[in-house]
Amino acid sequence: MSEPILFESAIKGVHFGENVKIVQPVNMYGCAIGDNCFIGPFVEIQKDVSIGKQTKIQSHTFICELVTIGDDCFIGHGVMFINDLFQNGGPARGDKNLWKQTKIHNHVSIGSNATILPVEICSHVVIGAGAVVTKNITEPGVYAGNPAKLMRK
Repeated sequence: MSEPILFESAIKGVHFGENVKIVQPVNMYGCAIGDNCFIGPFVEIQKDVSIGKQTKIQSHTFICELVTIGDDCFIGHGVMFINDLFQNGGPARGDKNLWKQTKIHNHVSIGSNATILPVEICSHVVIGAGAVVTKNITEPGVYAGNPAKLMRK
């Protein structure tokens, strides 16, 4: 019986703004975190992610490569960001050319357990808990469901 190769969660190569608060354990690498942000425990933020100032990321959230989140945002517990749409019927398997970007503008709140596919979400939007965002959101308002739809302005 062989021994597994163990990796430790870590914070490596992160550019931090002023007054950032982090509750460990977290796994963060090659990303940028703005001033006055809060990062909860069991969060992974991958390289080439940018988080704006005064944004709060709650526990158990996964933010994959190529995600940009604006200022004054709230990301609830267990939110999952996706950058691979399985365009060839399965994972891109290292072909990052198949990955897509996600851009979250300012003053966006995303409820717990939402899933955000590669989209752009305009400012002043609330995404309900458990929602699945599959298309760009260009109008401020409250969105919920699977797929997420405008509930009210």
